[in-house]
Amino acid sequence: MPDLSSKKPQPAPVSLDGTDLAILAALVEDGRMTNAALAARAGVAESTCAYRVRALRQSGVIASVNARLNLGALGHPIHAIIKVRLGSHNREHIRNLYDKLVAAPGALTVLHVGGDDDFLLHVAVESPEKLRDLILEHVTIYPVVQRTETQLVFEVREGRGVLNGVPLTNASPAANRVDHPDQATLLPGEPGSASPRRQ
Repeated sequence: MPDLSSKKPQPAPVSLDGTDLAILAALVEDGRMTNAALAARAGVAESTCAYRVRALRQSGVIASVNARLNLGALGHPIHAIIKVRLGSHNREHIRNLYDKLVAAPGALTVLHVGGDDDFLLHVAVESPEKLRDLILEHVTIYPVVQRTETQLVFEVREGRGVLNGVPLTNASPAANRVDHPDQATLLPGEPGSASPRRQ
């Protein structure tokens, strides 16, 4: 199978200290946390915390902060994994199909994988009939798709993640240093930004 990532080298890991990791762990737990609360959790000064969050955003470590939706409450209680196997591994075919699968209604995550199958789709739909329609109208409709296999998901739980076990308090003297005070102001709405004060 062609390696579509060959032209996109992975970025080098960013050097992070205990303060950075504590900030990240707190934001993963609650991305809406104010800068004051985040600084208290990480055990650093608010100005230091604000600078660290901005640096983590600029370096790409914090890629985005998203809302976690209750899909059942939105009328999409049925989850499934759709395995897709291709009959051709032409690079252009794979790229085109990948774009189409990502755009399929109900697609939560689309993985391009190695092994017997080529893609794994995690989808959420309203009913078994909607799942059937999604497969017929947005997956098997493409000639490059050789076969599919669908697995119903009984339950979804989040994994430990890579920050599990990181302490949320880091009160070392170095952690309280303001690295660049003149850059320690966050824009409103950014993760870690302070809540507005009442006059």
